[in-house]
Amino acid sequence: MKMPQVLSTEAKAALVRRMESGEKISDIAKETGVLRKSLYEWKAAFRKMGAAGLNRKRGPKPGGRAASAPSSSPDAAAAARPPDELARAEARIAELERLIGRQQADLCFFRKALRLWDATTPKGAAPGSTRSSKP
Repeated sequence: MKMPQVLSTEAKAALVRRMESGEKISDIAKETGVLRKSLYEWKAAFRKMGAAGLNRKRGPKPGGRAASAPSSSPDAAAAARPPDELARAEARIAELERLIGRQQADLCFFRKALRLWDATTPKGAAPGSTRSSKP
């Protein structure tokens, strides 16, 4: 049985750049022997966190939450900070864009609901009744 190869962060970043330049992922997978699934995961991690996301550990950390209690030493504080501030900013931007998308979908839904409500409300409604105006 062949042992899986461990690629450096630079090698993974180079493969991601090839994918983003338009090269077929299946061709890269055949050439390098890397699973297509891994290539897709690296591409997503690179977009989300930059090069720092390519070699992060997967799964729960040993010791759970108790082991990750904050320490007062400056070295521990520096290690706890994400290494790539740009990647954090890009992740935050992506999160906010998703939020805006959900809000747009909500607005569209409520506009349609209001139009349906206005269409079913009789034109000669009782005086003094409040009707919403169409947007």
